[in-house]
Amino acid sequence: MSSIINGLALPWWEFAVRGVAVYLILLLLMRVSGKRSFGEMSAFDVIVLVLVGGTLRTSIIGADTSFLGALIAVTGILATDKFLAIICTKYPVVNRIVEGKATFLVRRGKHVPGALKRCNIPLAAFDRALHSAGREDINDCDNARLEPNGRITVTSDR
Repeated sequence: MSSIINGLALPWWEFAVRGVAVYLILLLLMRVSGKRSFGEMSAFDVIVLVLVGGTLRTSIIGADTSFLGALIAVTGILATDKFLAIICTKYPVVNRIVEGKATFLVRRGKHVPGALKRCNIPLAAFDRALHSAGREDINDCDNARLEPNGRITVTSDR
């Protein structure tokens, strides 16, 4: 085991620390970028996702090409994700900070003024969400919300 660890380009613990740091920074960046980041992935979103992953590879494992270095980094990332999920479950205020809250786009059958623009949702994307929910237009729904996961949910009592 010692010879495997000695073959790493960095101390073993640095892979874990780098993985955790990049995970937390990327989580913050995704939170700042808004809810629509991955709610309805377009071709552009997939390209951004691939480029971000490729770009961050060096930040996490540096010049190391070993199997173990990447495995340590991924283990650190997954452990952080699990830890954060546990904390968010236990403390709703932390979950609110990490995940955000829903934003109403339509209330009582009327557009919330400026909501689509604030959430960076094109009218065409909103219309697609209405159609996916089986509604023809805003008159067919009572409420529509942009959920923290980026999905638009439409409800109707009619």
